Amino acid sequence: MDDQPVSGVSDMTIPTIAEAAGLIAKRQLSPVELAQMALRRVEAINPQLDAFITVTAERAMDQARKAETEIVAGNYRGAMHGIPFGLKDIYYTRGILTSGHSKIYIDNIPDFDATTTAKLYEFGAVLIGKLATHEFAHGGPSFDLPWPPARNPWKNAHFTGGSSSGSAAAVAAGLLPAALGTDTGGSVRTPAALCGIVGLKPTYGLVSRYGVIANSFSYDHCGPMTWTVEDCAILLQAIAGHDPKDPASADRPVPDYRAALTGDVRGLRVGVVRHFWEEDLPAKDEMRRAMDAAVAVFAGLGATVEDCRMEPMQDYVDAKLVAGESEVFAIHQENIRNRPADFGFDWRGRCLPALLFRSSDYVAAQRERRRLVEAMRPLYERYDVLVTACTYGPAPRLDHHKTVSFWQKPKITTPFNVTGGPAVSICNGFSESGLPLAMQIAARPFADAAVLNAAYAYEKATPWRAKRPTLVAGTPKVPVEPPSTKADASGVDSATRDLVAVMAKRSGLTLPEPLFEQVCEAAPHVLEMARRVNRKHGFVDEPANIFCFSRADTGK
Repeated sequence: MDDQPVSGVSDMTIPTIAEAAGLIAKRQLSPVELAQMALRRVEAINPQLDAFITVTAERAMDQARKAETEIVAGNYRGAMHGIPFGLKDIYYTRGILTSGHSKIYIDNIPDFDATTTAKLYEFGAVLIGKLATHEFAHGGPSFDLPWPPARNPWKNAHFTGGSSSGSAAAVAAGLLPAALGTDTGGSVRTPAALCGIVGLKPTYGLVSRYGVIANSFSYDHCGPMTWTVEDCAILLQAIAGHDPKDPASADRPVPDYRAALTGDVRGLRVGVVRHFWEEDLPAKDEMRRAMDAAVAVFAGLGATVEDCRMEPMQDYVDAKLVAGESEVFAIHQENIRNRPADFGFDWRGRCLPALLFRSSDYVAAQRERRRLVEAMRPLYERYDVLVTACTYGPAPRLDHHKTVSFWQKPKITTPFNVTGGPAVSICNGFSESGLPLAMQIAARPFADAAVLNAAYAYEKATPWRAKRPTLVAGTPKVPVEPPSTKADASGVDSATRDLVAVMAKRSGLTLPEPLFEQVCEAAPHVLEMARRVNRKHGFVDEPANIFCFSRADTGK
Protein backbone atom coordinates (compact mmCIF):
# COMPACT_ATOMS: atom_id res chain seq x y z
CA MET A 1 0.00 0.00 0.00
CA ASP A 2 2.98 2.34 0.48
CA ASP A 3 4.58 1.62 -2.93
CA GLN A 4 4.86 4.43 -5.46
CA PRO A 5 1.95 4.63 -7.93
CA VAL A 6 2.41 3.07 -11.35
CA SER A 7 1.85 5.29 -14.35
CA GLY A 8 -1.56 5.30 -16.01
CA VAL A 9 -3.45 3.38 -13.32
CA SER A 10 -3.01 4.27 -9.67
CA ASP A 11 -2.20 7.94 -10.37
CA MET A 12 -5.54 8.25 -12.16
CA THR A 13 -8.03 10.43 -10.32
CA ILE A 14 -11.78 10.03 -10.64
CA PRO A 15 -13.20 13.55 -10.39
CA THR A 16 -15.97 14.37 -7.96
CA ILE A 17 -19.53 14.64 -9.23
CA ALA A 18 -19.35 18.44 -9.15
CA GLU A 19 -16.01 18.52 -10.98
CA ALA A 20 -17.07 16.01 -13.62
CA ALA A 21 -20.48 17.65 -14.11
CA GLY A 22 -18.86 21.01 -14.73
CA LEU A 23 -16.53 19.54 -17.33
CA ILE A 24 -19.26 17.48 -18.99
CA ALA A 25 -21.59 20.47 -19.21
CA LYS A 26 -18.83 22.44 -20.96
CA ARG A 27 -18.09 19.40 -23.18
CA GLN A 28 -14.54 19.27 -21.85
CA LEU A 29 -15.04 15.72 -20.58
CA SER A 30 -16.85 12.92 -22.34
CA PRO A 31 -19.16 10.60 -20.37
CA VAL A 32 -17.62 7.77 -22.40
CA GLU A 33 -14.10 8.74 -21.29
CA LEU A 34 -15.28 9.04 -17.70
CA ALA A 35 -16.96 5.62 -17.74
CA GLN A 36 -13.87 4.06 -19.29
CA MET A 37 -11.71 5.68 -16.62
CA ALA A 38 -13.92 4.28 -13.86
CA LEU A 39 -13.97 0.80 -15.38
CA ARG A 40 -10.17 0.77 -15.77
CA ARG A 41 -9.76 1.82 -12.16
CA VAL A 42 -12.22 -0.83 -10.96
CA GLU A 43 -10.31 -3.47 -12.91
CA ALA A 44 -6.98 -2.33 -11.47
CA ILE A 45 -7.89 -1.66 -7.83
CA ASN A 46 -10.98 -3.69 -6.94
CA PRO A 47 -9.08 -7.02 -6.58
CA GLN A 48 -7.48 -5.70 -3.39
CA LEU A 49 -10.77 -4.31 -2.01
CA ASP A 50 -13.57 -6.68 -3.11
CA ALA A 51 -15.92 -3.71 -3.31
CA PHE A 52 -17.88 -5.06 -6.30
CA ILE A 53 -20.09 -8.10 -6.70
CA THR A 54 -21.06 -7.37 -10.32
CA VAL A 55 -19.36 -4.99 -12.75
CA THR A 56 -21.82 -3.84 -15.41
CA ALA A 57 -19.28 -2.74 -18.01
CA GLU A 58 -21.45 -3.28 -21.09
CA ARG A 59 -24.44 -1.51 -19.54
CA ALA A 60 -22.17 1.34 -18.41
CA MET A 61 -20.73 1.94 -21.87
CA ASP A 62 -24.18 1.86 -23.48
CA GLN A 63 -25.44 4.43 -20.96
CA ALA A 64 -22.32 6.58 -21.35
CA ARG A 65 -22.64 6.65 -25.13
CA LYS A 66 -26.31 7.56 -24.83
CA ALA A 67 -25.47 10.36 -22.37
CA GLU A 68 -22.81 11.71 -24.69
CA THR A 69 -25.19 11.72 -27.66
CA GLU A 70 -27.85 13.54 -25.65
CA ILE A 71 -25.43 16.16 -24.34
CA VAL A 72 -23.95 16.84 -27.77
CA ALA A 73 -27.52 17.29 -29.05
CA GLY A 74 -28.13 19.94 -26.35
CA ASN A 75 -30.23 17.72 -24.07
CA TYR A 76 -28.20 18.06 -20.87
CA ARG A 77 -30.22 16.67 -17.95
CA GLY A 78 -28.27 18.10 -15.04
CA ALA A 79 -25.40 17.35 -12.70
CA MET A 80 -25.79 13.54 -12.69
CA HIS A 81 -25.83 13.25 -16.49
CA GLY A 82 -23.00 10.96 -17.54
CA ILE A 83 -21.78 10.44 -13.94
CA PRO A 84 -20.67 6.90 -12.94
CA PHE A 85 -22.34 5.41 -9.87
CA GLY A 86 -22.67 2.14 -8.00
CA LEU A 87 -25.48 0.49 -6.07
CA LYS A 88 -25.35 -1.52 -2.89
CA ASP A 89 -26.43 -4.97 -4.05
CA ILE A 90 -29.84 -4.78 -2.42
CA TYR A 91 -31.13 -2.17 -4.91
CA TYR A 92 -33.17 -3.92 -7.58
CA THR A 93 -31.77 -3.61 -11.09
CA ARG A 94 -33.81 -5.04 -13.95
CA GLY A 95 -31.95 -7.86 -15.66
CA ILE A 96 -28.92 -7.59 -13.34
CA LEU A 97 -28.14 -9.82 -10.36
CA THR A 98 -29.36 -8.38 -7.06
CA SER A 99 -27.84 -10.84 -4.62
CA GLY A 100 -28.10 -9.27 -1.19
CA HIS A 101 -24.53 -10.69 -0.90
CA SER A 102 -26.22 -13.96 0.07
CA LYS A 103 -26.42 -17.55 -1.07
CA ILE A 104 -30.17 -17.22 -0.59
CA TYR A 105 -30.42 -14.73 -3.49
CA ILE A 106 -27.47 -15.96 -5.54
CA ASP A 107 -29.60 -16.19 -8.70
CA ASN A 108 -32.04 -13.30 -8.07
CA ILE A 109 -32.46 -11.37 -11.33
CA PRO A 110 -35.20 -8.74 -10.87
CA ASP A 111 -37.57 -7.78 -13.67
CA PHE A 112 -37.89 -4.16 -12.50
CA ASP A 113 -35.72 -1.36 -11.13
CA ALA A 114 -35.87 0.15 -7.67
CA THR A 115 -37.32 3.66 -7.76
CA THR A 116 -33.92 5.11 -6.90
CA THR A 117 -32.26 3.10 -9.67
CA ALA A 118 -34.84 4.36 -12.16
CA LYS A 119 -34.45 7.97 -11.00
CA LEU A 120 -30.69 7.87 -11.57
CA TYR A 121 -31.21 6.38 -15.02
CA GLU A 122 -33.67 9.19 -15.77
CA PHE A 123 -31.01 11.74 -14.85
CA GLY A 124 -28.61 10.03 -17.25
CA ALA A 125 -26.28 8.52 -14.66
CA VAL A 126 -24.09 5.56 -15.63
CA LEU A 127 -24.25 2.32 -13.62
CA ILE A 128 -20.77 0.83 -13.16
CA GLY A 129 -21.90 -2.06 -10.97
CA LYS A 130 -23.43 -3.61 -7.89
CA LEU A 131 -21.50 -3.31 -4.64
CA ALA A 132 -20.71 -5.59 -1.73
CA THR A 133 -22.82 -5.40 1.39
CA HIS A 134 -23.24 -7.41 4.53
CA GLU A 135 -25.68 -10.22 3.98
CA PHE A 136 -29.09 -8.69 3.27
CA ALA A 137 -27.66 -5.43 4.65
CA HIS A 138 -27.57 -6.97 8.07
CA GLY A 139 -24.72 -9.32 8.92
CA GLY A 140 -21.11 -8.42 9.57
CA PRO A 141 -17.90 -8.87 7.53
CA SER A 142 -18.44 -12.54 6.78
CA PHE A 143 -16.00 -14.91 5.06
CA ASP A 144 -18.56 -17.72 4.65
CA LEU A 145 -20.66 -16.06 1.92
CA PRO A 146 -20.45 -16.43 -1.89
CA TRP A 147 -18.41 -13.21 -2.08
CA PRO A 148 -15.72 -11.98 0.34
CA PRO A 149 -16.24 -8.92 2.53
CA ALA A 150 -15.17 -5.53 1.20
CA ARG A 151 -11.93 -4.11 2.60
CA ASN A 152 -10.95 -0.64 3.75
CA PRO A 153 -8.98 1.31 1.10
CA TRP A 154 -6.85 3.01 3.74
CA LYS A 155 -5.59 -0.35 5.08
CA ASN A 156 -6.96 -3.43 3.43
CA ALA A 157 -6.76 -5.70 6.47
CA HIS A 158 -9.25 -3.39 8.15
CA PHE A 159 -13.04 -3.23 8.26
CA THR A 160 -15.02 -0.89 6.04
CA GLY A 161 -17.91 -0.73 8.46
CA GLY A 162 -21.29 -2.01 7.43
CA SER A 163 -23.50 -2.73 5.91
CA SER A 164 -22.94 -0.42 2.90
CA SER A 165 -19.41 -1.77 2.79
CA GLY A 166 -18.67 -1.90 -0.93
CA SER A 167 -20.29 1.50 -1.48
CA ALA A 168 -17.95 3.15 1.04
CA ALA A 169 -14.87 1.30 -0.19
CA ALA A 170 -15.53 2.14 -3.86
CA VAL A 171 -16.05 5.85 -3.21
CA ALA A 172 -13.10 6.17 -0.80
CA ALA A 173 -10.83 4.39 -3.28
CA GLY A 174 -11.88 6.69 -6.11
CA LEU A 175 -13.40 3.88 -8.15
CA LEU A 176 -16.66 5.84 -8.30
CA PRO A 177 -17.72 9.37 -7.41
CA ALA A 178 -21.15 8.24 -6.21
CA ALA A 179 -22.85 5.25 -4.64
CA LEU A 180 -26.09 4.48 -2.85
CA GLY A 181 -26.25 2.69 0.47
CA THR A 182 -28.94 1.95 3.01
CA ASP A 183 -29.09 2.81 6.69
CA THR A 184 -31.20 0.90 9.23
CA GLY A 185 -29.04 1.40 12.31
CA GLY A 186 -26.03 3.19 10.84
CA SER A 187 -25.28 1.31 7.63
CA VAL A 188 -24.57 4.41 5.53
CA ARG A 189 -22.87 6.45 8.23
CA THR A 190 -20.63 3.80 9.82
CA PRO A 191 -18.88 2.71 6.61
CA ALA A 192 -18.71 6.34 5.50
CA ALA A 193 -17.00 7.13 8.81
CA LEU A 194 -14.54 4.25 8.75
CA CYS A 195 -13.65 4.89 5.09
CA GLY A 196 -13.46 8.67 5.42
CA ILE A 197 -16.23 9.70 3.00
CA VAL A 198 -19.53 11.57 3.31
CA GLY A 199 -22.62 9.47 3.99
CA LEU A 200 -26.12 10.81 4.59
CA LYS A 201 -29.06 9.06 6.20
CA PRO A 202 -31.84 11.28 4.88
CA THR A 203 -35.06 11.93 6.74
CA TYR A 204 -37.21 8.79 6.83
CA GLY A 205 -39.58 8.94 3.86
CA LEU A 206 -37.54 11.46 1.85
CA VAL A 207 -36.05 8.81 -0.45
CA SER A 208 -38.10 5.88 -1.73
CA ARG A 209 -37.36 2.38 -0.44
CA TYR A 210 -39.37 0.70 -3.21
CA GLY A 211 -37.42 -2.07 -4.89
CA VAL A 212 -34.78 -2.24 -2.15
CA ILE A 213 -34.49 -5.51 -0.24
CA ALA A 214 -35.99 -4.76 3.15
CA ASN A 215 -34.12 -5.04 6.42
CA SER A 216 -36.63 -3.33 8.71
CA PHE A 217 -39.72 -1.58 7.38
CA SER A 218 -39.76 0.81 10.34
CA TYR A 219 -36.13 1.85 10.14
CA ASP A 220 -34.78 1.47 6.59
CA HIS A 221 -33.40 4.58 4.88
CA CYS A 222 -31.79 4.87 1.44
CA GLY A 223 -29.00 7.40 1.16
CA PRO A 224 -26.11 8.88 -0.84
CA MET A 225 -22.42 8.17 -0.29
CA THR A 226 -19.86 10.49 -1.89
CA TRP A 227 -16.43 12.05 -1.37
CA THR A 228 -17.68 15.60 -0.70
CA VAL A 229 -20.73 17.24 0.84
CA GLU A 230 -21.52 19.05 -2.40
CA ASP A 231 -21.61 15.71 -4.21
CA CYS A 232 -23.87 14.32 -1.49
CA ALA A 233 -26.31 17.20 -2.07
CA ILE A 234 -26.27 16.60 -5.83
CA LEU A 235 -26.94 12.88 -5.43
CA LEU A 236 -29.67 13.44 -2.84
CA GLN A 237 -31.39 15.86 -5.23
CA ALA A 238 -31.58 13.12 -7.85
CA ILE A 239 -33.12 10.47 -5.60
CA ALA A 240 -35.35 12.47 -3.21
CA GLY A 241 -39.07 12.88 -3.72
CA HIS A 242 -42.45 11.29 -3.22
CA ASP A 243 -43.03 7.77 -4.53
CA PRO A 244 -46.58 6.35 -4.31
CA LYS A 245 -45.09 2.85 -4.49
CA ASP A 246 -43.50 3.33 -1.06
CA PRO A 247 -46.14 3.60 1.69
CA ALA A 248 -43.68 5.47 3.92
CA SER A 249 -42.81 8.05 1.26
CA ALA A 250 -43.30 11.67 2.27
CA ASP A 251 -45.42 13.79 -0.08
CA ARG A 252 -43.82 17.20 0.29
CA PRO A 253 -41.74 19.59 -1.85
CA VAL A 254 -38.03 18.81 -2.25
CA PRO A 255 -35.76 21.83 -1.72
CA ASP A 256 -32.65 22.63 -3.75
CA TYR A 257 -30.02 20.96 -1.58
CA ARG A 258 -27.01 22.16 -3.57
CA ALA A 259 -28.21 25.77 -3.50
CA ALA A 260 -28.53 25.52 0.30
CA LEU A 261 -24.76 25.00 0.63
CA THR A 262 -23.84 28.55 1.55
CA GLY A 263 -21.16 27.54 4.03
CA ASP A 264 -22.42 30.25 6.37
CA VAL A 265 -23.12 28.92 9.86
CA ARG A 266 -22.94 32.21 11.77
CA GLY A 267 -25.60 32.08 14.44
CA LEU A 268 -26.32 28.38 13.83
CA ARG A 269 -27.40 26.81 17.10
CA VAL A 270 -25.33 23.65 17.59
CA GLY A 271 -26.14 21.15 20.34
CA VAL A 272 -23.25 18.84 21.17
CA VAL A 273 -24.40 15.39 22.34
CA ARG A 274 -21.20 14.80 24.25
CA HIS A 275 -22.49 12.14 26.62
CA PHE A 276 -22.84 9.67 23.73
CA TRP A 277 -19.06 9.42 23.29
CA GLU A 278 -17.88 10.39 26.78
CA GLU A 279 -20.30 8.61 29.14
CA ASP A 280 -22.70 6.17 27.47
CA LEU A 281 -19.90 4.31 25.69
CA PRO A 282 -16.56 6.11 26.01
CA ALA A 283 -14.66 6.56 22.76
CA LYS A 284 -10.94 6.21 22.25
CA ASP A 285 -8.83 9.22 23.19
CA GLU A 286 -7.99 10.17 19.61
CA MET A 287 -11.70 10.19 18.76
CA ARG A 288 -12.39 12.45 21.74
CA ARG A 289 -9.68 14.86 20.65
CA ALA A 290 -11.05 14.91 17.11
CA MET A 291 -14.52 15.71 18.41
CA ASP A 292 -13.27 18.52 20.65
CA ALA A 293 -11.42 20.00 17.68
CA ALA A 294 -14.49 19.70 15.44
CA VAL A 295 -16.71 21.45 17.97
CA ALA A 296 -14.13 24.24 18.18
CA VAL A 297 -14.28 24.64 14.38
CA PHE A 298 -18.01 25.32 14.54
CA ALA A 299 -17.49 27.87 17.29
CA GLY A 300 -14.77 29.49 15.22
CA LEU A 301 -17.12 29.74 12.25
CA GLY A 302 -19.58 31.76 14.32
CA ALA A 303 -21.99 29.07 15.43
CA THR A 304 -23.46 29.09 18.93
CA VAL A 305 -22.26 25.88 20.53
CA GLU A 306 -23.34 24.26 23.78
CA ASP A 307 -23.54 20.77 25.23
CA CYS A 308 -26.92 19.07 25.39
CA ARG A 309 -28.36 15.70 26.33
CA MET A 310 -30.55 13.21 24.53
CA GLU A 311 -31.93 10.10 26.23
CA PRO A 312 -29.37 7.41 27.19
CA MET A 313 -28.00 5.81 24.03
CA GLN A 314 -28.98 2.32 25.15
CA ASP A 315 -32.67 3.33 25.18
CA TYR A 316 -32.59 4.04 21.44
CA VAL A 317 -30.71 0.84 20.69
CA ASP A 318 -33.13 -1.26 22.74
CA ALA A 319 -36.15 0.18 20.94
CA LYS A 320 -34.58 -0.23 17.53
CA LEU A 321 -33.25 -3.76 17.96
CA VAL A 322 -36.36 -5.26 19.53
CA ALA A 323 -38.60 -3.88 16.79
CA GLY A 324 -36.11 -4.00 13.94
CA GLU A 325 -34.87 -7.53 14.54
CA SER A 326 -38.45 -8.75 14.88
CA GLU A 327 -39.11 -7.32 11.43
CA VAL A 328 -35.95 -8.87 9.93
CA PHE A 329 -36.97 -12.24 11.33
CA ALA A 330 -40.48 -11.89 9.90
CA ILE A 331 -39.19 -10.84 6.47
CA HIS A 332 -36.90 -13.85 6.16
CA GLN A 333 -38.86 -16.39 8.21
CA GLU A 334 -39.65 -18.75 5.33
CA ASN A 335 -35.96 -19.18 4.43
CA ILE A 336 -35.03 -19.27 8.12
CA ARG A 337 -37.34 -22.25 8.54
CA ASN A 338 -36.44 -24.06 5.34
CA ARG A 339 -32.74 -23.34 4.85
CA PRO A 340 -31.24 -21.67 7.94
CA ALA A 341 -27.75 -23.04 7.30
CA ASP A 342 -27.62 -21.21 3.94
CA PHE A 343 -27.35 -17.89 5.75
CA GLY A 344 -23.92 -16.77 6.91
CA PHE A 345 -22.82 -17.19 10.52
CA ASP A 346 -22.89 -13.48 11.28
CA TRP A 347 -26.36 -12.92 9.83
CA ARG A 348 -27.70 -15.83 11.85
CA GLY A 349 -26.11 -14.47 15.01
CA ARG A 350 -27.99 -11.22 14.57
CA CYS A 351 -31.33 -12.44 13.27
CA LEU A 352 -32.04 -15.84 14.83
CA PRO A 353 -32.02 -14.58 18.46
CA ALA A 354 -35.03 -12.42 17.56
CA LEU A 355 -37.15 -15.55 17.90
CA LEU A 356 -37.02 -14.79 21.62
CA PHE A 357 -38.98 -11.56 21.24
CA ARG A 358 -42.72 -11.69 21.90
CA SER A 359 -45.41 -9.61 20.23
CA SER A 360 -45.74 -7.61 23.44
CA ASP A 361 -42.01 -6.81 23.26
CA TYR A 362 -42.48 -5.48 19.73
CA VAL A 363 -45.34 -3.21 20.79
CA ALA A 364 -43.37 -2.04 23.83
CA ALA A 365 -40.41 -1.20 21.59
CA GLN A 366 -42.64 0.84 19.28
CA ARG A 367 -44.10 2.63 22.29
CA GLU A 368 -40.56 3.38 23.40
CA ARG A 369 -39.79 4.76 19.97
CA ARG A 370 -42.65 7.23 20.21
CA ARG A 371 -41.46 8.31 23.67
CA LEU A 372 -37.95 8.86 22.34
CA VAL A 373 -39.20 10.80 19.32
CA GLU A 374 -41.39 13.03 21.50
CA ALA A 375 -38.43 13.69 23.83
CA MET A 376 -36.62 15.36 20.91
CA ARG A 377 -39.06 18.27 20.67
CA PRO A 378 -37.25 20.57 23.17
CA LEU A 379 -33.93 19.87 21.46
CA TYR A 380 -35.33 20.69 18.03
CA GLU A 381 -36.71 23.97 19.41
CA ARG A 382 -33.39 24.95 20.96
CA TYR A 383 -30.91 23.73 18.32
CA ASP A 384 -30.66 23.82 14.54
CA VAL A 385 -28.31 20.83 14.40
CA LEU A 386 -26.92 18.24 16.78
CA VAL A 387 -23.31 17.06 16.68
CA THR A 388 -21.85 13.86 18.07
CA ALA A 389 -19.25 11.24 17.19
CA CYS A 390 -19.99 8.69 14.46
CA THR A 391 -17.69 5.90 15.64
CA TYR A 392 -15.65 5.28 18.77
CA GLY A 393 -12.33 5.16 16.95
CA PRO A 394 -10.72 4.11 13.67
CA ALA A 395 -11.63 0.99 11.70
CA PRO A 396 -10.65 -2.27 13.44
CA ARG A 397 -9.04 -5.17 11.65
CA LEU A 398 -11.43 -7.60 9.97
CA ASP A 399 -10.20 -10.44 12.16
CA HIS A 400 -11.23 -8.58 15.33
CA HIS A 401 -14.94 -8.82 14.51
CA LYS A 402 -17.13 -10.67 17.00
CA THR A 403 -20.74 -11.48 16.08
CA VAL A 404 -22.28 -11.44 19.55
CA SER A 405 -21.05 -7.86 20.15
CA PHE A 406 -24.04 -6.75 18.06
CA TRP A 407 -26.20 -7.52 21.10
CA GLN A 408 -23.71 -6.37 23.73
CA LYS A 409 -22.85 -2.77 22.88
CA PRO A 410 -24.96 0.23 21.88
CA LYS A 411 -24.27 1.91 18.54
CA ILE A 412 -23.85 5.66 18.32
CA THR A 413 -25.54 5.97 14.92
CA THR A 414 -28.76 4.19 15.93
CA PRO A 415 -30.43 7.04 17.89
CA PHE A 416 -30.97 8.97 14.67
CA ASN A 417 -32.64 6.00 13.01
CA VAL A 418 -35.05 5.98 15.91
CA THR A 419 -35.74 9.71 15.69
CA GLY A 420 -36.02 9.52 11.89
CA GLY A 421 -34.39 12.86 11.08
CA PRO A 422 -31.36 13.39 8.84
CA ALA A 423 -27.84 12.54 9.99
CA VAL A 424 -24.63 12.85 7.99
CA SER A 425 -21.23 11.30 8.65
CA ILE A 426 -18.24 13.45 7.76
CA CYS A 427 -14.52 12.92 8.25
CA ASN A 428 -13.10 14.97 11.13
CA GLY A 429 -9.50 13.80 11.18
CA PHE A 430 -7.24 10.77 11.12
CA SER A 431 -5.92 8.42 13.76
CA GLU A 432 -2.23 8.04 14.53
CA SER A 433 -2.34 4.90 12.39
CA GLY A 434 -3.61 6.88 9.39
CA LEU A 435 -7.24 5.72 9.46
CA PRO A 436 -10.19 8.15 9.18
CA LEU A 437 -12.21 9.43 12.12
CA ALA A 438 -15.68 10.93 11.77
CA MET A 439 -18.52 12.82 13.39
CA GLN A 440 -22.27 13.00 12.82
CA ILE A 441 -24.38 16.09 12.24
CA ALA A 442 -28.11 15.52 12.75
CA ALA A 443 -31.29 17.58 12.87
CA ARG A 444 -35.09 17.57 13.02
CA PRO A 445 -36.97 15.67 10.29
CA PHE A 446 -36.73 17.26 6.84
CA ALA A 447 -33.93 19.62 7.88
CA ASP A 448 -31.62 17.73 5.51
CA ALA A 449 -30.49 20.98 3.90
CA ALA A 450 -29.38 22.39 7.26
CA VAL A 451 -27.42 19.25 8.05
CA LEU A 452 -25.68 19.33 4.68
CA ASN A 453 -24.84 23.03 4.97
CA ALA A 454 -23.31 22.55 8.43
CA ALA A 455 -21.25 19.66 7.09
CA TYR A 456 -20.26 21.74 4.06
CA ALA A 457 -19.07 24.62 6.25
CA TYR A 458 -17.00 22.24 8.35
CA GLU A 459 -15.57 20.50 5.27
CA LYS A 460 -14.48 23.81 3.74
CA ALA A 461 -12.86 24.92 7.00
CA THR A 462 -10.76 21.77 7.43
CA PRO A 463 -8.07 20.00 5.36
CA TRP A 464 -9.41 16.44 5.39
CA ARG A 465 -10.68 16.29 1.76
CA ALA A 466 -7.14 16.82 0.49
CA LYS A 467 -6.06 13.39 1.75
CA ARG A 468 -6.99 10.18 -0.08
CA PRO A 469 -5.76 6.59 0.25
CA THR A 470 -2.77 5.66 -1.91
CA LEU A 471 -3.71 2.61 -3.96
CA VAL A 472 -1.42 0.73 -6.31
CA ALA A 473 -2.56 -1.79 -8.89
CA GLY A 474 -1.41 -5.29 -8.06
CA THR A 475 -1.15 -4.71 -4.32
CA PRO A 476 -2.14 -8.01 -2.66
CA LYS A 477 -4.73 -8.27 0.05
CA VAL A 478 -3.20 -8.57 3.50
CA PRO A 479 -3.93 -12.09 4.79
CA VAL A 480 -6.72 -12.04 7.36
CA GLU A 481 -7.76 -14.95 9.53
CA PRO A 482 -11.56 -15.20 9.32
CA PRO A 483 -13.26 -14.59 12.67
CA SER A 484 -14.47 -17.66 14.53
CA THR A 485 -17.77 -19.13 13.41
CA LYS A 486 -18.27 -21.06 16.63
CA ALA A 487 -20.55 -19.66 19.29
CA ASP A 488 -19.60 -19.80 22.96
CA ALA A 489 -22.73 -20.38 25.03
CA SER A 490 -20.94 -22.24 27.82
CA GLY A 491 -22.07 -19.75 30.47
CA VAL A 492 -25.75 -19.82 29.58
CA ASP A 493 -27.95 -21.47 32.19
CA SER A 494 -30.32 -24.37 31.55
CA ALA A 495 -33.49 -22.29 32.02
CA THR A 496 -32.41 -19.94 29.21
CA ARG A 497 -31.54 -22.90 27.00
CA ASP A 498 -34.95 -24.42 27.64
CA LEU A 499 -36.61 -21.14 26.71
CA VAL A 500 -34.63 -20.98 23.47
CA ALA A 501 -35.77 -24.51 22.61
CA VAL A 502 -39.43 -23.67 23.30
CA MET A 503 -39.36 -20.42 21.35
CA ALA A 504 -37.59 -22.02 18.39
CA LYS A 505 -40.25 -24.72 18.26
CA ARG A 506 -43.00 -22.10 18.41
CA SER A 507 -41.32 -20.33 15.48
CA GLY A 508 -41.39 -23.53 13.45
CA LEU A 509 -37.61 -23.92 13.54
CA THR A 510 -35.54 -27.03 13.88
CA LEU A 511 -32.12 -25.70 14.79
CA PRO A 512 -29.02 -27.86 14.37
CA GLU A 513 -26.71 -27.67 17.40
CA PRO A 514 -24.37 -24.95 16.02
CA LEU A 515 -27.34 -22.69 15.26
CA PHE A 516 -28.96 -23.45 18.61
CA GLU A 517 -25.72 -22.48 20.35
CA GLN A 518 -25.65 -19.20 18.44
CA VAL A 519 -29.07 -18.26 19.76
CA CYS A 520 -28.11 -19.33 23.27
CA GLU A 521 -24.97 -17.19 23.18
CA ALA A 522 -26.97 -14.06 22.44
CA ALA A 523 -30.01 -15.00 24.53
CA PRO A 524 -29.07 -13.34 27.86
CA HIS A 525 -28.47 -10.01 26.09
CA VAL A 526 -31.64 -10.33 24.01
CA LEU A 527 -33.82 -11.11 27.00
CA GLU A 528 -32.36 -8.25 29.00
CA MET A 529 -33.07 -5.90 26.10
CA ALA A 530 -36.68 -7.08 25.98
CA ARG A 531 -36.96 -6.50 29.71
CA ARG A 532 -35.70 -2.94 29.38
CA VAL A 533 -38.19 -1.89 26.67
CA ASN A 534 -41.08 -3.15 28.76
CA ARG A 535 -41.06 -0.15 31.04
CA LYS A 536 -44.38 0.98 32.49
CA HIS A 537 -46.25 2.52 29.59
CA GLY A 538 -49.54 4.27 30.19
CA PHE A 539 -52.80 3.14 28.66
CA VAL A 540 -52.74 6.06 26.21
CA ASP A 541 -49.09 5.59 25.13
CA GLU A 542 -49.41 4.83 21.42
CA PRO A 543 -46.76 2.93 19.45
CA ALA A 544 -44.77 4.74 16.78
CA ASN A 545 -46.40 2.91 13.88
CA ILE A 546 -50.03 3.94 14.29
CA PHE A 547 -52.17 3.70 11.15
CA CYS A 548 -53.20 6.74 9.14
CA PHE A 549 -54.98 7.12 5.79
CA SER A 550 -53.13 8.32 2.74
CA ARG A 551 -54.54 11.01 0.47
CA ALA A 552 -55.56 8.35 -2.02
CA ASP A 553 -57.57 6.57 0.67
CA THR A 554 -59.48 9.71 1.65
CA GLY A 555 -59.86 11.14 -1.85
CA LYS A 556 -58.21 14.41 -0.80
